[in-house]
Amino acid sequence: MDWAEKYRPAHLADIVGNATAVRQMADWAKTWSRKSRPLLIYGKPGTGKTSSAWALAHDMGWEVIELNASDQRTAGVIERIAGIGSTTASLTGASHKLIVLDEADNLQGTADRGGTKAIVDCINQAQQPVILIANDLYGLSPEIRSRCEPVQFKAVQARSIVPRLKYLCSAEKVTCSDTALRVIAESAEGDIRSAVNMLYASAIGRTALGDDGVHTSQKDERVSIFSLITALFGKTPDEELMRLSREVDDTPETIEQWVEGSVHLIPDITGTGHAYRYLSRADEYLGYTYRRQYHTLWRYATAIMLLGVAEAAGGKGVHARIMPPERWQKMSTAKKQKSIRISTLNKVAGMMHIPQNTLREQYLGTVSLLIEQDPAGFARDLAFDADQLNFFLSDRTRSAAIIRTLVQEDRENEKEKTRKLQQEPVKMAKEEKKKKTVPGPEPKKNALPSPEPPAAPAEPAEKKPPAKTQSTLFDGF
Repeated sequence: MDWAEKYRPAHLADIVGNATAVRQMADWAKTWSRKSRPLLIYGKPGTGKTSSAWALAHDMGWEVIELNASDQRTAGVIERIAGIGSTTASLTGASHKLIVLDEADNLQGTADRGGTKAIVDCINQAQQPVILIANDLYGLSPEIRSRCEPVQFKAVQARSIVPRLKYLCSAEKVTCSDTALRVIAESAEGDIRSAVNMLYASAIGRTALGDDGVHTSQKDERVSIFSLITALFGKTPDEELMRLSREVDDTPETIEQWVEGSVHLIPDITGTGHAYRYLSRADEYLGYTYRRQYHTLWRYATAIMLLGVAEAAGGKGVHARIMPPERWQKMSTAKKQKSIRISTLNKVAGMMHIPQNTLREQYLGTVSLLIEQDPAGFARDLAFDADQLNFFLSDRTRSAAIIRTLVQEDRENEKEKTRKLQQEPVKMAKEEKKKKTVPGPEPKKNALPSPEPPAAPAEPAEKKPPAKTQSTLFDGF
């Protein structure tokens, strides 16, 4: 068994890093009720999202029902496994069943047909705690995202990974130098599962691991890209540049975008112009490749963009931080804003019972003015998050503060309800005990019986008028 599975954390206290997220999960579980929203745990792979869900269930004594991407996740499967599981009690005697849907952002294709709608129905009808796990928060549909409470897992810092690796070496009786452990932790780039796997692969068949024993198992993803860009601006031979390009785990189109994003680092304006000229020519070859499906042209595109830009850079090196292509950030921001806009308009249009287009074209200004007057009330009624409220207020700080206040109020109300429910049986028991133990007044000894009160005089019967006879009727004649 590999070490990542063998030493999977059994308790939340064993999770490495992400202390804030772990604390959020614990608070959610302790105050969970049927009105609580599901948790949506998101973050890059290998940061402990799934392990945290299982550790939470173990700490709370809950049964776990898991459905991941390796299963077929059609509407029928989700309804049969997660849907029924979320509305029925545990057969093992556990207080609750935790429904875990892993890789929820990978619902796509015919294999997961109808899965999104089934998940929404499962969330709406759930009577058991539900946790969704995703790598990309905005890879989920707005219908799912708006119904969950997000918890972000961030990349684990290398200094937090090293103690965990030392513990694994001690448990497996493997001697490993501090330098080797530090190299593994830094190469993992925040992915603790990758760090454990690299240590496991390096330690197979060994009892001691030195500084030179971990190079073959280092993670080689973005490091190769950064190495290629660094070599591009240095005095690197052409053969070495082409070798690095073949080792990069990306297509020539992606490499071109990285190179384009770094061209502005060339200090000479003339050199920058030459670099763009080479990139435009390489882009033509990439276009030929996709139009003609003749992928041999990729090598020409790679050679033109790398060797041409290297010549334009002049081997002066790079003296600034290498960043991902700016267009990626713009595309990600645009995608996020579009998703927020659609989900927000859907909520308001559903409340007003009008089409989204009609709301956007005719009533959006009026609705914005109304929400500006009472943002907290609308945010509560429509279950807005901070991004959705900011769509109308255009004030991120104010929107976040309002949502934090509402969340805090909901938590306080939930705690107060829970406290009252817990105190109600105790209060009733005390009142019942008080009724049984408090006797009535005892009669005095040798005391004469108290005289009965005199009876009230009977009311005289109402006198009826005498009946008129025939004689009296004609007396006047």
